[in-house]
Amino acid sequence: MHTRTLGQGLEVSAIGLGAMGMSMSYGPNPGDRDDMIGVLRHAIDHGTTFIDTAEVYGPFVNEELVGEAIAPVREQVVLATKFGFDVSSGSMGGTDSRPATIRAAVEGSLRRLKVDAIDLLYQHRVDPDVPIEDVAGTVGELIAEGKARHFGLSEPGVATLRRAHGVTPVTAVQNEYSLWTRDPEAEILPACRELGIGLVPFSPLGKGFFTGTVKPGDTFGSGEIRANVPRFSEANLAANYGLVEHVTALAESKGGTPAQVALAWLLAQDARIVPIPGTRKRERIDENAGATALALSADEVADLDGIVDRLGVAGDRYNETLMRSVGRDAAERSTS
Repeated sequence: MHTRTLGQGLEVSAIGLGAMGMSMSYGPNPGDRDDMIGVLRHAIDHGTTFIDTAEVYGPFVNEELVGEAIAPVREQVVLATKFGFDVSSGSMGGTDSRPATIRAAVEGSLRRLKVDAIDLLYQHRVDPDVPIEDVAGTVGELIAEGKARHFGLSEPGVATLRRAHGVTPVTAVQNEYSLWTRDPEAEILPACRELGIGLVPFSPLGKGFFTGTVKPGDTFGSGEIRANVPRFSEANLAANYGLVEHVTALAESKGGTPAQVALAWLLAQDARIVPIPGTRKRERIDENAGATALALSADEVADLDGIVDRLGVAGDRYNETLMRSVGRDAAERSTS
């Protein structure tokens, strides 16, 4: 596995692993906890050492899973987690990034993850009721105390990012970014380039769309986030499938898979981009890692750059309820 460097000199595997789906959002949760621990350790053993979790995933159980999995190999792992929601009731409430809440969240995360320090600590979503300077200042104090090493933001607007960075240097921004979700290209990606900040795309395979395993006519049941995503409605899924067909044809011409092409395209956008696809399967870990060896020509990258303009995308990336949950900064941006 190749490595890449985010902001502030943080070196990570060029492809990371988003662990959220091991505990929530993608249908019935795996019944075999030991199997998920095995998947995480397989990833680490094979070079995917940048692991992403959050206290709200579950809540709490995903951090516990990740903590148990990495315990024997802690020094090999760059570990990211997040604060920023009210989880006092045991379920996800609204945004809450008050300094006292941040500190309590970090203490809980350290305990569940069984670590002394969090390598990359993100604010999960911007809290409109707490000045970002207070958030950045609190994280800066935690870094000084040795409880965190780097500061990140998820789904911030550019103004918020700049204000935060002026208080405590930001190492990474985690935003949704994929072949069919191009929001970061307008403002966030240029700002990250200017400030020397890494960009960590979540849902880099379009919530599984660009794996080629989701077909027109597929339906999504209770517990599936895609059941509430407009792009995965029956009509929109059929309308969008031309995107997958185009990527699949390119992948076949290169001896790769659609997922590898989608990830390779992201890697080609900037040297500080590190996608974090999620999976529950060892073979997908290996497939995703293989994207680092799939070379796209300049013409192929340009072709994929223009795929949305040529073919279009039917449906927003979130419905109204989900958009409210992502916070003010994300909601103020385009939903495309």
